[in-house]
Amino acid sequence: MSANGQRIMIKGTRDGLILKLDDQCSFDRLLRDLQDKLSMNGVTEDEPMIRVIIQVGKRYLTEEQKEELSAVVREKQKLVVDKIESDVLTKKEALDWKENTEITPVARTVRSGQVVEVKGDLLLVGDVNPGGQVNATGNIFVMGRLKGIAHAGCEGDTAAVIAAAYMQPSQLRIADQLSRSPDYESEGVYMECGFIDKDFQKIRIDRLQEVVKKRPNLVSFERRMING
Repeated sequence: MSANGQRIMIKGTRDGLILKLDDQCSFDRLLRDLQDKLSMNGVTEDEPMIRVIIQVGKRYLTEEQKEELSAVVREKQKLVVDKIESDVLTKKEALDWKENTEITPVARTVRSGQVVEVKGDLLLVGDVNPGGQVNATGNIFVMGRLKGIAHAGCEGDTAAVIAAAYMQPSQLRIADQLSRSPDYESEGVYMECGFIDKDFQKIRIDRLQEVVKKRPNLVSFERRMING
């Protein structure tokens, strides 16, 4: 139980309400207390819909229990559950997190027509030839020539980067942002890194040392745990 003896704490925000629920009492007791707490807060007909975030702490909830909680909140007119947040990971969620935070080393040349795809970060020791492609849900580091296609953050991670010892790609993609090769003849550049510049909402290429300043979590294996 919380320090002040309350099992249900309600906090108002600019976006709606946060319901912080005690994670030590029984679930049935929690439901009863939630019904009582919400019944004390009247909502008038002319008020707009209020979004509610339910925080359950270290309590694991089944899908059925989540629905029961949501149903109690929905009984109050004008309240709608936006999401339920828990500090507990299921086994599947933990395995997915592990898979998406690992670095996969690959030693090969990616030739035309070939595609290499990994979960998490990709460390390619070799070249990506024109017509070859490398995809990763995290960052891509090419310890060789990148002359084909590279797609980092392919599941939506806009903080992902693409770095190469020799950068002359036919196409760079980060999340849903796209950068094509220049129309003019280019000699390529050495030790460069592509990233999404949030100020301009487009992919930029800069020296790797400069990008690390903008993405300090690149050097931390815990970056996705920190960022959620």
